[in-house]
Amino acid sequence: MLEKHAGLYTDFYEFTMCQAFYLSGKGDLPATFDYFFRENPFGGGYVLFAGLEDLLKVLEAFRFDDEDIRFLKEKGLDRKFLDYLKSFRFQGDVLSVREGEVVFPLETVLRVEGSIIETQIIETVLLNILNFESLIATKASRIRGVAGDRRVVDFGLRRAQGYGGVHASKAAVIGGFDATSNVYAAFQFGLELTGTQAHSWIQSFESELAAFRKFAEIYPDRCVLLVDTYNTLKSGLPNAITVAKEMEARGQRLAGVRLDSGDLAYLSRKARLMLDKAGLSYVKIIASNQLDEYVIRSLLEQDAPIDAFGVGTKLVTGQSSAALDGVYKLSMCGHRPRLKFSENFAKITLPGRKRVFRYLGRDGMFYGDAIVLDDEDRLDWMYHPLFPENRSPVGRMNFEPIMETVMNRGKARRAWTIGESADYARTRLATLAPEHKRFENPHVYKVGISHKLMELRSELIESMHKTFSGGGKG
Repeated sequence: MLEKHAGLYTDFYEFTMCQAFYLSGKGDLPATFDYFFRENPFGGGYVLFAGLEDLLKVLEAFRFDDEDIRFLKEKGLDRKFLDYLKSFRFQGDVLSVREGEVVFPLETVLRVEGSIIETQIIETVLLNILNFESLIATKASRIRGVAGDRRVVDFGLRRAQGYGGVHASKAAVIGGFDATSNVYAAFQFGLELTGTQAHSWIQSFESELAAFRKFAEIYPDRCVLLVDTYNTLKSGLPNAITVAKEMEARGQRLAGVRLDSGDLAYLSRKARLMLDKAGLSYVKIIASNQLDEYVIRSLLEQDAPIDAFGVGTKLVTGQSSAALDGVYKLSMCGHRPRLKFSENFAKITLPGRKRVFRYLGRDGMFYGDAIVLDDEDRLDWMYHPLFPENRSPVGRMNFEPIMETVMNRGKARRAWTIGESADYARTRLATLAPEHKRFENPHVYKVGISHKLMELRSELIESMHKTFSGGGKG
């Protein structure tokens, strides 16, 4: 969707800063930025990382054509800087966890290295893609977690925030959904596409039975009938049973019935009894209408015999969290480590070039993650990033680095299909202990920092205190 004008998909202050970098002669200054987030969405215990493949494609296409330059000239940018942008290509490096990885607050999820201009100018598009897709993939994984092996389909495009619905459908599949009703997303990303009928189809006929019969005639191999247009139990289901029997006489089978309103637990139980009594135990029951992980959990706790769920609004809008609070912060500039200082210690960023080790318990499950400086090979202890008196021994534990170079000098080095990312997400979530995945009061996953990183942060903080108190040269 950003094959053209990718360079304009940003906030204007990125241009004002980058122009100032260029005109002051600092445009080639080497810099490193980190992407991370501070809080899990949905009151949950983890985030499922998504959006990496889309980001890499945008970075490869990030440039400014003549139309872009004319527009920016009209907005008052300097001619010399515009001449620079004419030949601009992103030629930086990107290190990242894999798409589909399970990640946690404060740890470095992705790292960008290059000149200060190329690392700064991509900030907005990077945050836009990664924050949104990770939010939706996380929501989808929670829904998949309670749905078990039942089929789950994205129905959300009509309620999505504009074009965000396209990437929401992709992120949902990474998070565990089976298919989407979103034709554009299926076309763009090769997703499984599905769709049934709306009430308007049934209302357009003189009778519900006639509507069902015609639909079954046209789609005998994938016929799902919407049974709640008039009266689910007195009209919709009896008519669906009639059509199912007529299909059987033709050597065909009704695939399913869909419930889209009312008490889904009650109606699904009644529907199952009616279908089974008619010898139609093979007909699936599909439920939709304002579903989310909590409603689905409740339905299954009530033993609702539902075989598949269509989830829309609450998936693609990320309810009840409006956004993932991912941020993009400078950690190196001019070969010197940098941090953002704050009176609130929790908001002081971690300096330097960093990566992440993931430690595994004896049971093979994830134990904790350590943020380390790039030149560190192993740790004996990891320290709580905010309360360093709390530390965990990790010297004898198995661990794996979870970040790798995914882009080198502006060229993507690795590519995974959506199916591969979805499979990876499933295996990683299976290695996360259940207490981190529960909805109510999830157990906090251990994220620590190395002693060397802690010392570097302390040195920079102390240096700033001296500067603020007049003890430094500024």
